[in-house]
Amino acid sequence: MPKAARQYDYSGSYTSYSGTLYPQNNVANFQGYYNSVHSVPNQTKKIRKPRKQKSLIHYLISCSAILFMLFCVMPYGFNHITKAIFVPIPYKNIQTDLYDVAFPTANYISNAWFMGHRSFRYAAGEKRAQMEMLKENVNMPVLKTELENLATQYPTIDPAVYVFDYETQNYVDINASEVFPTASIIKIPVLIDLFKSIEAGQISLDDKIPLTEYFRTEGSGDLQFMAENSLWDVDNLARIMITNSDNSATNMLMAKIGSMTDVNQAIRSWGLSNTEVNAWLPDLSGNNHSTARDLATMLYNIDTNDKFLTEQSRIKMMNYMGHVHNDRLIQAGLGEGSIFLHKTGDIGTMLGDAGIVVAPNGKKYIVVILAKRPHNSIAGKDFIVHASEIIYNYMVK
Repeated sequence: MPKAARQYDYSGSYTSYSGTLYPQNNVANFQGYYNSVHSVPNQTKKIRKPRKQKSLIHYLISCSAILFMLFCVMPYGFNHITKAIFVPIPYKNIQTDLYDVAFPTANYISNAWFMGHRSFRYAAGEKRAQMEMLKENVNMPVLKTELENLATQYPTIDPAVYVFDYETQNYVDINASEVFPTASIIKIPVLIDLFKSIEAGQISLDDKIPLTEYFRTEGSGDLQFMAENSLWDVDNLARIMITNSDNSATNMLMAKIGSMTDVNQAIRSWGLSNTEVNAWLPDLSGNNHSTARDLATMLYNIDTNDKFLTEQSRIKMMNYMGHVHNDRLIQAGLGEGSIFLHKTGDIGTMLGDAGIVVAPNGKKYIVVILAKRPHNSIAGKDFIVHASEIIYNYMVK
């Protein structure tokens, strides 16, 4: 019989397991190892008690208690205990708004109101935009090259140019997304917000506003020389704000529709992120700003978007913009018989013009030209006029 099938005594004997020979004196060790690996310990399983489900009433009471702590107890403790310890006020009649100290820009660049404070609900963007964004096709390389060559002849001028062809949706972009001071061109978003407020029933074109010393301001416009407390209707103020670029009229209208805060909140809801009104007019320091593309987008929506503004509002606004007194910038470079609906701006260090051109042959395009320049340099005006000529000749050929 083969050795693998035999079993011997302890000394020198072998035992077979599954065809493998193991010395008999190691069998006990092997069996112990095998049992330790393959045996299942006999442990008593722990029985978990079922959790008690909280009732809806218990849940509501807990939430109410937390909300009460957050919105009642903690604000009261902060205002009456914490502030008294860390921000002592020797003069009780003088109140300090720590929120304004912590968020100094919230009053004029916010877009929402929550719990008595202005805040940001969402950033400007196309998904929530009320305005229709420009659908650009392709850049016009020949026209762009001509304008860039013109700019080299004016080394002291820092320009931004945007051109949009209604028919082809082709465009020219030269620094069109760069933020520039707007001067009086900022009156375009003020005008839009004014008519949005009129459509919402908040104010009327026939409402009267008194000219007080608070609103009287220097710069462009003749309203500053009129009698104190004289009454001016909204329609007349809107007209002279655009046609004569009247700063006092602009301030009166901004105050009527909710100040700079309301205008900035509206701009964000339109979908524009680079346009802000940060100062009352005249804004000689250039704090109010926008981009050539943002301004073109506003013009496009005034002209075409009947979902954004009613036809009646758009006709009224374009009538104002068709009678601007300053015709020495883009309009000076247009061909005879052209229609130009626009708004100009000038603060010495920045000169600009933005509008819609309708050529005699029916060609229609938007053009925005902004020029940073040495203070009151004539080169700024020359550049805008010559750039307008180049654009017009290219578009109508």
